[in-house]
Amino acid sequence: MDILPAIDLRDGKVVRLAQGDYDRQTVYSDTPADIARRFAAAGAEWIHIVDLDAARSGVLTNLDAILAIREAVDCGLEVGGGARDDAAIGRLLSLGADRVVVGSAAVKKWSWFERLLTDRDLAGKLALDLAARNGLLTLHGWTETSELRAVDLAVKVKGTGLGAIVYTDVLRDGVLSGPNLDALKDVIEATDVPVIASGGMSSLDDLKNCKNIGCGGAIIGRAYYEGKIDIEQAMTLQG
Repeated sequence: MDILPAIDLRDGKVVRLAQGDYDRQTVYSDTPADIARRFAAAGAEWIHIVDLDAARSGVLTNLDAILAIREAVDCGLEVGGGARDDAAIGRLLSLGADRVVVGSAAVKKWSWFERLLTDRDLAGKLALDLAARNGLLTLHGWTETSELRAVDLAVKVKGTGLGAIVYTDVLRDGVLSGPNLDALKDVIEATDVPVIASGGMSSLDDLKNCKNIGCGGAIIGRAYYEGKIDIEQAMTLQG
């Protein structure tokens, strides 16, 4: 299992939102590249980055911060937020993203996303963001709830060679309540794509539980920033 420490960007700063609410924001750093160096020094093989401004507006916004992170570390960068068309995906890859996370656009333009999955140049370079509230997918930076179930899209990407699924339980994100293991199990069982758990991590035991049910990765956010999880200890769970 990969351990992916998270850097959520808003106005060039490292922040965390509670349950995806843009009005419930905590700022942790003005220097994202320094945070990335800290993660890399602890042994992180991947860093999960979200452009929160772009996730809501659809316009790539924190490009300078993403580039600064790329120049600061050698580990893999998984970048999401605003990847709604070919041009945005290409731009993020050109900045040095190793994997681009596509969310709302994939849900709303499924035929477009299916075409991307057949592009050999993008093999292994895409992840599908399934952010759900009570099992139903959310859109546009989690500000809207659709009628589609996350598990149904997990079934659709089975056998496609997609790089990863990032499954986020929106109600648990940023509130340190533990991951939704039952929902994660449902997604894992529905597909052959590695599933990365996101939302609610609060302790090393949470990470161990994710590993035990077969997660391909787990994202650490607020739990690191508030001292609940020691990053170096977390990295010992990799593999």
